[in-house]
Amino acid sequence: MRGCLVFADTTPRIGSSEDANIVGNSERRDGADAPDGAPPESSNSSAKKQRSLEQARSNRRRVPRERYAALDLGTNNCRLLIAAPQGRKLRIVDAYSKIVRLGEGLSSTGVLSDKAMDRALEAIGVCSRKIEQRGVTHMRCIATQACRSAENGEYFIERVREETGLTLEVITAEEEARLAVAGCSELIDHNAAAVLLFDIGGGSTEISWLKIEKETGKFTVAAWMSMPIGVVSLSEKWGGSDLTDAAYEGALAQVREALTAFGDPAGLRGAFENGNAHFLGTSGTVTSIAGLHLALPRYRRDRVDGLWLSMNDARAVTNKLRTMSLKERANEPCIGEERADLVVCGCAILEALAQEWPVARVRVADRGLREGLLSDLAKKARRERKRRRRRTRSG
Repeated sequence: MRGCLVFADTTPRIGSSEDANIVGNSERRDGADAPDGAPPESSNSSAKKQRSLEQARSNRRRVPRERYAALDLGTNNCRLLIAAPQGRKLRIVDAYSKIVRLGEGLSSTGVLSDKAMDRALEAIGVCSRKIEQRGVTHMRCIATQACRSAENGEYFIERVREETGLTLEVITAEEEARLAVAGCSELIDHNAAAVLLFDIGGGSTEISWLKIEKETGKFTVAAWMSMPIGVVSLSEKWGGSDLTDAAYEGALAQVREALTAFGDPAGLRGAFENGNAHFLGTSGTVTSIAGLHLALPRYRRDRVDGLWLSMNDARAVTNKLRTMSLKERANEPCIGEERADLVVCGCAILEALAQEWPVARVRVADRGLREGLLSDLAKKARRERKRRRRRTRSG
């Protein structure tokens, strides 16, 4: 992922012109042409204006270069993105992802194991060094379900602070769902009436129902839920390494039961039953399904992110994965050894969603919480720049 990936600022905006104003202000020039009929400037006035322009350029050169970092520690993965502003977009300058299985055994013991914490700390240490090397000016580091539910979650957070210098913020399930929407909203089909956005994690699955306004194409989050079921917890219960047909059906039933209990508080089921809705999925499950569907010899984000899949195509990949042995799944380049025992349970979660909320198509997102974090950081930095400019003008 390292390189020059560019993505738009994806935070949903409804009726906001903040960005347009910032661009306009930054492009205004003191040396604009004089209006018709204005007297010509004296040579002294021109010299003063030139010196003023040179001073302004010098001041801009002294402004620290901005870098944003977003670290997401989940139940299964530790992920980092570092980006730099490029106009109204962000350019990715560094990235890191490592499967750490922080939540391994958590569903049965209630605590984070020493080995799991050590694995996570090693990965976070790599992130800390990258953040320092890249001269990051704004960052946010979050932890999700594993740290929310573990009895020793606070102890682990303190270890992270002492050993890496980074402060992890344990976010709520609601904030996790919001960030997923912010990170993926660019991929919404605004011609649909509704969207179900899901983020299948290791210890939980965050789901948001989005309602699209027909006249404007803008969306609102109509309902959301955090289902305490993820690929790690589901695999540990039902046996992800060798998932029998009976175990798969058991996992499927467990997820459907949780979805049924939540119901339809936003009243959007009609849009799904009428074929006027789609899924938007962000997780290793859907990106792996997409990679297998495309028969990629190696994983390629540029081919997967934004890809439309029919649910029939997704089910075909699921059926193929269910017939494979653990070794065969591990040999798939878009899965690998670290996901081989988890991916089928992820497929069960997707299938349960499709049975409860029928759709014909799903859009794949290789983006999510980190992009949502970066978008928030970019907005914060823009507000800070505006305040600095106001102080400069008033001074």
